[in-house]
Amino acid sequence: MPPKPGIRDKKLYFLITGDELKELQRYTWLMSEAFGLDSRISNYKGKRPIGFYSWDLDCLLGLEYTLKDEREYPDKNTDGYRNLERLLSRLREEYDKNFGRTRMRQRSYK
Repeated sequence: MPPKPGIRDKKLYFLITGDELKELQRYTWLMSEAFGLDSRISNYKGKRPIGFYSWDLDCLLGLEYTLKDEREYPDKNTDGYRNLERLLSRLREEYDKNFGRTRMRQRSYK
């Protein structure tokens, strides 16, 4: 059963468009355990901001490990790598500001 937002749960909104969105949508299959997050991102068109609760952002920030995977990104200079890195950096910054330091320490991906 998905977590039900409480009265004090904060939702953060992000506009994700273009190549960042395309790169994020490549990895929706990794979000299948995130209570509908995968379908929300798959169906998202980037026209309006999309809202995420802290548990959604926890799942999205887990994609940092994808950046380290040599099979996914053997070349760290590709546009796809840079787009996902930029998006995750934005998400992490807002997460840290609103919910405290991320559990996953900020790391260099290279």
